[in-house]
Amino acid sequence: MCGVFATLECAREEHNAAVLGFNFLTTFSDMENTQENPTSQNSTPDDEAARQAAEAGAGQQDAEPADGVPGAAAPDAAPAGAEAALAEAQARITELQESFLRAKAETENVRRRAQEDVTKAHKFAIESFAEHLLPVVDSLEAAVAHSSDDLQKVREGVELTLRQLNGALERGRVVAIDPPAGEKFDPHRHQAISMVPAEQEPNTVVSVLQKGFVIAERVLRPALVTVAQPK
Repeated sequence: MCGVFATLECAREEHNAAVLGFNFLTTFSDMENTQENPTSQNSTPDDEAARQAAEAGAGQQDAEPADGVPGAAAPDAAPAGAEAALAEAQARITELQESFLRAKAETENVRRRAQEDVTKAHKFAIESFAEHLLPVVDSLEAAVAHSSDDLQKVREGVELTLRQLNGALERGRVVAIDPPAGEKFDPHRHQAISMVPAEQEPNTVVSVLQKGFVIAERVLRPALVTVAQPK
């Protein structure tokens, strides 16, 4: 009987020792966890917000460049943009210079052509008029070469030549000034040789002594006329 009680007592003591050892190990583990993460126990909302802010700051620091200077890439981007703008401005300047040179060359060509046209106009201004006079020259030469005693034929030839000459003058815009009697005297187109008594209004043309001519409304020669004197 005593042996059975002794065995039971030994088993009870071993059980108690095991429980004590387990409790000791549990307490020791909790102490280690407390030392490693002291904020995990009895944490408040403020502590949790501070912890999240610290974690966010650490992540931002990790995302920054290796030299730890925020915006270090910005100075590199600014010179690149300035160089691009400078290159664009230089290209624009080159384009404007080429346009100016082309416009200058074109203007010089136009000026030279205009000068050549004016020179040709001065040189060959009477070319058309001279061409109209050639038939008149031919008629006069034919009249000189023809020997005839018939004055009527000679007169007809002269009248024909005169008509040719008048036609050439008209085609050259040369018009005769031949005022009729009684026309008012015009000092711009008429030249008075004398004033004569006449049965007509004073300062009017009485007779024409020599025709005048105008070309394109410009007087080449005024008509020589006599004018009625005042009564």
